Amino acid sequence: MRRAAADPDAGVVPPGFWDDAKVWMPPRKQQITLRLDPKVIGWFKRTGKGYQSRMGAVLKSYVEHQRRRSG
Repeated sequence: MRRAAADPDAGVVPPGFWDDAKVWMPPRKQQITLRLDPKVIGWFKRTGKGYQSRMGAVLKSYVEHQRRRSG
């Protein structure tokens, strides 16, 4: 709490700011077995921790792009 108070970028939250807030939980991820080229897996692994989430993000981006194209 002290750090937040000392942070010059931390502002004061106005009264009522959270009154209409809704709790949102992202959908659970589904576990699958997927065969990928070792070079693809190796490249993502070299990017560090969280590589599986990044792989999912790339696939999600592709799906969204395809949806927009076929509109």
